[in-house]
Amino acid sequence: MLVSAKEMLTKAKAGHYAVGQFNINNLEWTKAVLTTAEELKSPVILGVSEGAGKYMCGFKTVADMVKAMIESLGITVPVALHLDHGTYEGCLKCIEAGFSSIMFDGSHYPIEENVAKTTELIKITREKGMSIEAEVGSIGGEEDGVIGMGECADPDECKMIADLGVTMLAAGIGNIHGKYPENWPGLSFETLDAIRQKTGAMPLVLHGGTGIPADMIKKAISLGVSKINVNTECQISFAEATRKYIEEGKDLVGKGFDPRKLLAPGTEAIKATVKEKMELFGSVGKA
Repeated sequence: MLVSAKEMLTKAKAGHYAVGQFNINNLEWTKAVLTTAEELKSPVILGVSEGAGKYMCGFKTVADMVKAMIESLGITVPVALHLDHGTYEGCLKCIEAGFSSIMFDGSHYPIEENVAKTTELIKITREKGMSIEAEVGSIGGEEDGVIGMGECADPDECKMIADLGVTMLAAGIGNIHGKYPENWPGLSFETLDAIRQKTGAMPLVLHGGTGIPADMIKKAISLGVSKINVNTECQISFAEATRKYIEEGKDLVGKGFDPRKLLAPGTEAIKATVKEKMELFGSVGKA
């Protein structure tokens, strides 16, 4: 059964740990994340971008697959199915499809329009018992066509959005999607602390969790980050393991070309990455 992310993030904020959002791209991805969460007794958030939703034949297909897998795999830990960087229209589609959580990314709008659209979606999600994430200050890099320059959020604008009653808030603090360049200056903890002081008990979200050093992750959690998004690192792990399998010629031995065998090393690599992140975030045993 899918749940809202509200309770798991409230507990994370109070317990000074973070829940991982791991983006899914297909059945193997989903199974890897769910089984690892169950093994480690960790709450988990499955992230789905609009591009991934389209790739997997629509949001309803994704929601139905996840619900069926939770049942068939006997998953007992809290699982939220969450739209990542959604448009207003995408949010409405996910609400209809049966997601338990959405993110409306209105960071590219003027703050007044961001507030207005977020307010409308808050009303709908409250009626449905869903959680909602909003964003202030764009996240750097590119993800499924969503491009941000990575500017730091204005703490006063963060307060405006938080006061509307969102479940969680993503705020740009110098983080980016994808791989971090060698000259990346790091997270702006000064900005994060200012946002924390303005938003109080609001669980904060750190996008672009791939490649951020462990000490920065831990400091971000100490300053109120309760949800951390990971996508690129799982993609890299999957690609490297699959490449190794093929380069070693294992696909040419017996029925090594069978997709259940061909994709198995990559799936195991995803599980290892998810486990590493859950241990770092401190969510193990918190289900």
